[in-house]
Amino acid sequence: MTQRIALVASHGPEAQAELAKLKERYGDVAPEEADVIVALGGDGFMLRTLHRHLSLGKPVYGMKLGTVGFLLNPFHADDLPARIARAQPTVMRPLAMHAHSESGTSVEALA
Repeated sequence: MTQRIALVASHGPEAQAELAKLKERYGDVAPEEADVIVALGGDGFMLRTLHRHLSLGKPVYGMKLGTVGFLLNPFHADDLPARIARAQPTVMRPLAMHAHSESGTSVEALA
């Protein structure tokens, strides 16, 4: 069965150029319809992608096309479905912040 891939990219010119090429090569579906989300950018974009799509429960495969990419796989356009299939899953559980102000208001957010 073919994986349905949602492709998302940072606003950087390199990420946008590769996004267009990958869409042409592998297709693209909405994150809600995807089996996996592929994020192209740096660590900051990867973290934003994880936050944005956390409620979908979909795996996110990140490829470095940004300045910092400690959390990401190297970018290679070839054999993307096979690379995703070989990836070792890691479950991330973001920290939750619960803050209470002196005025009595409460704020919750994920780190």
